[in-house]
Amino acid sequence: MKSAVVVFPGSNRERDMAHALRLVSGREPALVWNADRELPAGTDLVVLPGGFSYGDYLRCGAIAAHAPVMEAVRAHAARGGLVMGVCNGFQILCEAGLLPGVLQRNASVRFICREVCLKIERSDTAFTRGYNAGQVIRVPVAHGEGNYFAAPETIARIESEGRVLFRYSDPDGKRDDTWNVNGAMNAIAGVLNDELNVLGLMPHPENHVEAAVGCTDGRGLFAGLVAHFAQAA
Repeated sequence: MKSAVVVFPGSNRERDMAHALRLVSGREPALVWNADRELPAGTDLVVLPGGFSYGDYLRCGAIAAHAPVMEAVRAHAARGGLVMGVCNGFQILCEAGLLPGVLQRNASVRFICREVCLKIERSDTAFTRGYNAGQVIRVPVAHGEGNYFAAPETIARIESEGRVLFRYSDPDGKRDDTWNVNGAMNAIAGVLNDELNVLGLMPHPENHVEAAVGCTDGRGLFAGLVAHFAQAA
């Protein structure tokens, strides 16, 4: 699996993401600067990491969505290539029109940094083949604007099409407002595009890939991606 991690001014999770990709895939990911206009040849997976791109001016991800590299990201997605945005990366994908909806201020109007439970809604995608449908995993979140919102008709469509991939839940996988840490509509933590090749999620699976940090629940996402491309080879 040949991966590329896009770096914007203000990104701060690109090294964590690169470490996770390297650890699980055994291959060094490329770091691509936001002013670049092309991705490395043969790129399979593009990742937009977390952070505060351009200082979160205007709206989170709004400026980054117009960075030169995003044309290459759009072209990659249009060809069927996989794209994943985590936290700020999710915000950028929404602002760029690659995913539906927007990320608003947390319902608490406070920055949240803690571990959450996520229910895997389906396991038949490239991003979740390392998990079982209905499985609950633990991963950290760290955001101030993770409250997913979309028009009611948009929510109804993505739900009916099975495009909600990760959902905040209690440890048993049940919906509970207490565990919906940012107030996201339908407790949505991760969503796919129409073609199922672009994923945005607020939690940080890259920070739970090593036993040394106490949990490895995020590793399944990266292992599943490696298996996906190994099967396609």
